[in-house]
Amino acid sequence: MTDNLSLDFVKQLFFLMQDHHLGYIYKGIFTQEVTDTILSLTENKLEKQEESSKLKKRVYNILVEALQNVTRHQASDVKTDPQHDSLFLIQKMNNRYVITTGNIAPTQNIPYLQSLIDKINTLNKDELKEYYKTILEEGSISDKGGAGLGLIDIARKAGNKLIYKFVPLNGDLSYFYLCTVPVLEDDVPKGNVGIAEFHFVEKIHEILNKENLSIINNGPFNQESLLTLLNSLEGQMIGSISHKKKVFYIVVEMLQNIIKHGYIPSEYDQHAVPGIFLLGFAGNFYRILTGNFIENEQLISLKKKIDKVNELTKEEIDDFYNESLFNFEGSNSKKTGLGMIDIRLKSGFPVQYDILPINNHYSFLSLQSLIAVE
Repeated sequence: MTDNLSLDFVKQLFFLMQDHHLGYIYKGIFTQEVTDTILSLTENKLEKQEESSKLKKRVYNILVEALQNVTRHQASDVKTDPQHDSLFLIQKMNNRYVITTGNIAPTQNIPYLQSLIDKINTLNKDELKEYYKTILEEGSISDKGGAGLGLIDIARKAGNKLIYKFVPLNGDLSYFYLCTVPVLEDDVPKGNVGIAEFHFVEKIHEILNKENLSIINNGPFNQESLLTLLNSLEGQMIGSISHKKKVFYIVVEMLQNIIKHGYIPSEYDQHAVPGIFLLGFAGNFYRILTGNFIENEQLISLKKKIDKVNELTKEEIDDFYNESLFNFEGSNSKKTGLGMIDIRLKSGFPVQYDILPINNHYSFLSLQSLIAVE
């Protein structure tokens, strides 16, 4: 590990997401580009799962309404306080999709929201339709009324009760978690999530806030998923085109490192490599992080390569790259070394790493690359 840096949270997030079947998390400002990306990623996931067209339509419609609801009510000060960022998670549990959103809410609005959701949860399909009309006709399109319409619409489209929790932040603000589990008319809810399920969401959210992370994609990774992830990043990057290209290049190198050199334990799908990708910030730097399993017999060689690359000056790195490029012995080892050299060259900073043992056969490798925001 370099610079006495602990990247233990990468492994922690990986296993939390594995245990709770989470594929994608976004925390930040919800722009149109971000919501379009989330919709596209979810649509792609539903297609791969070969879900029925009826369920796909229901999940998609709820996503649209839930993301609009978050966008309307997200905090305006997230640039100064990232803990006020809005949140989105999607998971598949017990053959059901669970959509969770989170956003800041004024503490004074909580009694209204709580009584509204509790009432919504007592109404059947027809009663929800009438209640929606009533609020619409009353013309109470204030902050509270707008939230009311959105929540009723989500419940109508989900065909299920809304699950929620408010967590106080200070005297004026609380954090509002909303969980929706879409079901079809002929589906009898079983094994539904309850309020206790927010414990893991809060734990993940706490890590995201502490580490200032924005995007988390929990593999598995192959060439196809790499392209999907890169396309999803396009609308969420800041900086000049040349800067974005630099970030993309490092992301590609780090993900290719997972695909080419990651280890697949026997209990995982053998068609793609398990791993995790994270994007965050540290001051004026992008943080690009990956985590994956690696066979213990590769660790000594890998550590030597990273440590050597980190010790070199810029001029020495250029020479070392050319030397490695034209060294045709040990091609697989050479590729690993070239990848690390490339990451070091493009970022201008040492490649940070953390190795956490799992058993006698393999460990969990976390990598981090920093890039100055231009």
